[in-house]
Amino acid sequence: MAASPRTARAAQGAPRTTVAVEDYLEKIEQLIARKGYARVVDIAAALKISQASVTAMVQRLDGEGFIKYEKYRGMVLTSSGLEVARRIAHRHQLLTDFLRVLGVSDEKIIYDDVEGMEHHISPETFRAIEALTRHLEKNPGIVTKAMAAAKPADR
Repeated sequence: MAASPRTARAAQGAPRTTVAVEDYLEKIEQLIARKGYARVVDIAAALKISQASVTAMVQRLDGEGFIKYEKYRGMVLTSSGLEVARRIAHRHQLLTDFLRVLGVSDEKIIYDDVEGMEHHISPETFRAIEALTRHLEKNPGIVTKAMAAAKPADR
């Protein structure tokens, strides 16, 4: 039986996480970078969920060693939590760049598509997309030619 992508990632040394854990850690890192701190109320507002749900997840993240949390004080990411948050932020940015290079211009579509893809892509596929994106950024004419060839001929 083949290992799942998450199990494979865990075997490669990356902490094993869920989509929800990744979303929280990414948001916590963004808040800390922007405001210097992250509180339950800030996370709840950013993720548009209840403070009670955030508190439960924050306690879980603390228990799993991704953050250090003190009630009424806020939280900081541990090195493990920061590693996950930065990995997801890198995936998010790369997939955003990839869609833009391909000519997707609607930012809402890009955001929604990236949110759907960033947690469900294997490391192998991600590396391939990363290499292709960097190549296409250096050679924009390739995309122009491909898009022109893909357009139906005028009749």
